Amino acid sequence: MEEVFGPRPVRQWVLSFPYPLRFLFASKPEAIGPVLVIVQRVIAGWLADQVGVDHASAQCGAVTLIQRFGSALNLNVHFHMLWLDGVYDANVEPPRRKPRLRRARAPTSAQLTQLANTIAHRVCRHLTRKGWLEGEDESVFLSDSAAGDDGMDGLRMSSITYRIATGRDAGRKVVTLQTLPGDAGSLEGDAGKVGGFSLHAGVAAEAHESHKLEKLCRYITRPAISEQRLSISPQGRVRYQLKTPWRNGTTHVEWDAVDFIAKLAALVPPPRAHLTRFHGVFAPNANLRAQLTPSGRGKRPAGDAAPVDVSAHDEPRSPEEKRRSMSWAQRLKRVFSIDVTACVHC
Repeated sequence: MEEVFGPRPVRQWVLSFPYPLRFLFASKPEAIGPVLVIVQRVIAGWLADQVGVDHASAQCGAVTLIQRFGSALNLNVHFHMLWLDGVYDANVEPPRRKPRLRRARAPTSAQLTQLANTIAHRVCRHLTRKGWLEGEDESVFLSDSAAGDDGMDGLRMSSITYRIATGRDAGRKVVTLQTLPGDAGSLEGDAGKVGGFSLHAGVAAEAHESHKLEKLCRYITRPAISEQRLSISPQGRVRYQLKTPWRNGTTHVEWDAVDFIAKLAALVPPPRAHLTRFHGVFAPNANLRAQLTPSGRGKRPAGDAAPVDVSAHDEPRSPEEKRRSMSWAQRLKRVFSIDVTACVHC
């Protein structure tokens, strides 16, 4: 948060996919990258249009967290994207000056629906060309080549569709506990929904709301399971409490021990799969990265000895310190409040 975004307005965009594409992304992780590029281009183009900047000169920035889990420990590959809430103009800003961010307005529900429709059309067209989808218009379905080769497809599909994966009850719906009355109203707020694609962009943090941005970053980088909401029922089944009750009043889901392990296995990402992606001005080789990020790491124009966007209260650091990542001791203290440099008995 401090080394990438700095004091800038940030908006969260969340994109979820229909069940068949969730299965495709879980079984074929190589399909995620090109789809993410499509999504980034659509949103970046919309931001450029909102502020009146030509697409060729618009400079946007985003960080994407690819989450694989839903609230009920179900397999749900979706994108949490933290976008700068505006655009830099590469042609207007003179060199070696701090670029100015041009703010964009929050998207309306109608605009989100239009964006979701554009994303859905382009993503399905791309996947059809790659041979992972077949059919036309509303009759699109996964092709045989979308299946994985690791023997996990049964567990993945059961997890995606909230069904039991193992034992004599395999194929049945997961046991749920409804302890609250149902609510017919929507708890999701404004969103663009088209054919199973859902696009949200209702959460934003202003430049001075660093605490809100930190809370947002912690939320999207959280692990799949909360141990505080995990328990064993009197019947010996694994019970998991939902953070937010479903609209029908469901507050808990239950599995037997073996099926719970199957659910966890489906959530494990494949080897060497990067779940955090940097885009635009935040990309590792972006020309403006060193100027716009507080850490100052990245390409820098000749003659620039220090990053432009360093806060006045920051102490000057050597180039070696700027390039060095946070130590493990610092990470433990920052994330888990564990100070390994201090003795607990002293």
